[in-house]
Amino acid sequence: MIHYKQRILKNGLTVLVNRDHASKLAAVNLLYKVGARNESEDRTGFAHLFEHLMFRGTHNVPEFDVPVQMACGENNAFTNNDYTNFYITLPKENLSTALWLESDRMANLNISEEACATEKQVVIEEFKQRYLNQPYGDEQPLLRGLAYTTHPYRWSTIGLTPDHIASATTEDVRAFYRLHYHPSRAILAISADLDEELMLDMAEEYFGDIEDNNLAIPAIAEEPAQSEPRRLEVEREVPATDITIAFHMGDRLSRDFFLGDLSSDLLAGGESSRLVNRLVKDKGLFSSVNAYITGSLDKGLFIIKGRLMPSTSEADAEAALWGELNDLKEGNITDYEMEKVKNKFEANMLMGEINIMNKALNLCFYAMTGDTDLVNREAEIYRSLTRDEVKAFAERCFTPNNSSTLIYRAK
Repeated sequence: MIHYKQRILKNGLTVLVNRDHASKLAAVNLLYKVGARNESEDRTGFAHLFEHLMFRGTHNVPEFDVPVQMACGENNAFTNNDYTNFYITLPKENLSTALWLESDRMANLNISEEACATEKQVVIEEFKQRYLNQPYGDEQPLLRGLAYTTHPYRWSTIGLTPDHIASATTEDVRAFYRLHYHPSRAILAISADLDEELMLDMAEEYFGDIEDNNLAIPAIAEEPAQSEPRRLEVEREVPATDITIAFHMGDRLSRDFFLGDLSSDLLAGGESSRLVNRLVKDKGLFSSVNAYITGSLDKGLFIIKGRLMPSTSEADAEAALWGELNDLKEGNITDYEMEKVKNKFEANMLMGEINIMNKALNLCFYAMTGDTDLVNREAEIYRSLTRDEVKAFAERCFTPNNSSTLIYRAK
């Protein structure tokens, strides 16, 4: 269990603190509630661009990494479709350095013409390397575009096309910063062996005077229910054919999220899982298989996929994947399988609570969902799931009309 205290500052910044008696380090995690879902379809990739720009320096600190290193710390960041996350670990005695740096770039980021030009080029090259010039690079973007017709989840974090970043003006970038990178759009979490009220007061000292703005955040289009099967077949210069099937499922706070997560582990949770044992080892249809959920804030996807062996026909491979899904729909699940998967979830949660950075990150994430206490209730929820609920989830989720199938064919 993660014990925490919370304070919302007058400018709207949510602050959560956790006292960790076992660590001599402090973890500072700052989450901005902006990801690819907050972009417009003609201006994608901006949240990812800002992950880079936030390290370019401010009017006060030309190079962000230098004072972090001088304070014996490490820092990094990541962006996904739902949020952008920045984190620093350093000795607890130097906590004020991390808070000063993060508050400074929230208020004083130096978005110069030079910084924009440099980081735009970095992002464009990353797009080319990871998506355009990489085997299977466009597979996930194709699947997103097939499964989603309206919601901004239909593009990846890096964007729809590098042209959007290439054509962005410096004023476009500054406008995105003003809209999203301010106190009420952020959540700060600190985990350290320090008094909780002291940490809350330190957060207020460094962030309390930053002005918020009242700019309206554009509404996110809701994805309509899928009513018929979707299918896309492409050919690429790749060594083997992939078949991927995606199904729409509930959002992050729904019970369906937990049922989908458990179902994916029943199918593909390790080398002893159903998909590996049956479709790789026994039948030899695939060289690799997987099942997972996207874990999105809004309604996400359950994905099952496999990479075909040269001797496997596409029809046999697709039928085999559906066969495993239908087995769940028929309720063919043993008590041993259910217990094994639940134990794995519980063990992962307990291990995650050992690391102070994980604590700070998790506090931010669950606060973003609107249910911070869920961080301590998830193990109980997983424990409460029943075989009948998994069967019912499979019956309503794994239907042809809810499926999007991508055949990524080797030439």
